Amino acid sequence: MKKILVIDDAEFILESTSALLEFEGYDVITAENGKIGIEVANQFKPDLILCDISMPVMDGFEVLESIRSNDVTHRTPFIFLTAFNEKSNMREGMTKGADDYLVKPYTRDEIVSAINAQWKKYNLFENHVKSKVEQVSKSVTYALPHEFRTAINEIKGNAGIIYQESESLDTNEIKLLSHDIVQSVSRLSKITENYLLYIRLNNIEDNEQLINEVRMQKTEEPFAVAFDIVNNIAAKYDRFDDFIVENETMGVSIGISSENFFVIMNELSDNAFKFSKKGDNVVISSRVSNDKLIIELIDNGIGIEENQISNIAALNQFNREKNEQQGVGLGLIIAKKMIELHNGQFNIVGNGNEKGTKITLAFPIS
Repeated sequence: MKKILVIDDAEFILESTSALLEFEGYDVITAENGKIGIEVANQFKPDLILCDISMPVMDGFEVLESIRSNDVTHRTPFIFLTAFNEKSNMREGMTKGADDYLVKPYTRDEIVSAINAQWKKYNLFENHVKSKVEQVSKSVTYALPHEFRTAINEIKGNAGIIYQESESLDTNEIKLLSHDIVQSVSRLSKITENYLLYIRLNNIEDNEQLINEVRMQKTEEPFAVAFDIVNNIAAKYDRFDDFIVENETMGVSIGISSENFFVIMNELSDNAFKFSKKGDNVVISSRVSNDKLIIELIDNGIGIEENQISNIAALNQFNREKNEQQGVGLGLIIAKKMIELHNGQFNIVGNGNEKGTKITLAFPIS
């Protein structure tokens, strides 16, 4: 049974609206002012909220702002109940995130129609999400076996050569074949780790208790940690001279575990060097803004097209046939999901055509 919260300071509105909605088969909760309404919404997590505008203690606009800023209720359909002389204020209400409004006195057909419209919109959204999940699942089904087979065949092939030709191979040839085997094993391990991490992030997203637990962790001196991570990646690609540091921010801690922060910075900085050429700078900088640590990572590599940015999704590796990169493309989406899971922001800008990529990360300061 769907739950509807009705917030209004007029007792007769609460009683009549509750009776009407209960007759329609809904579980109805009421609140006589905005402050109580917010408390009830956090406790009972209604499927839809009907809220008056003019109320004592806290008006409807303040209630809407609180509802939309709360992780528990930010997607809850919200319908304003307004007097006729307040109708002109509805443009403001809609721009602030209201889904619809009803002018008092409203009829049974009007309120039922408005609520049904919200269920229809919600179902469309759910179907869209379900479609995206199915798309990713299909990508996993096709991409993972291919990547595993590629790595395993390389390992088998090189190991077979060493086994069958060991007597005729010189030391240098054995080293080269062994190096290829180690590289294939490392790639296989990375694919497996990323896939398991992706699944774990999806599971956490559906569990409020786990979300709260991960947001309790923190990383001290994150810019210093980020510097060490990017410096190690620069060493991996033998590109110390390309690594540029600007605007170091010290003396802060952020609300994300050191382990997860490492995953994010390691993945993004590896991409910055991987998809740029020796001699092209990779720049890292930081600043504090609105209680968030902002870290920017800029490279001058192959870039990302705008349509690719808007379609960032798991297992979607951009221009794979052009760039000849191996892997199932989970790294970027893992970084994005992990940052957003910790109540941060992830933004990527790239013009393509060898014009580079700029990634901006915002982490809440703990």
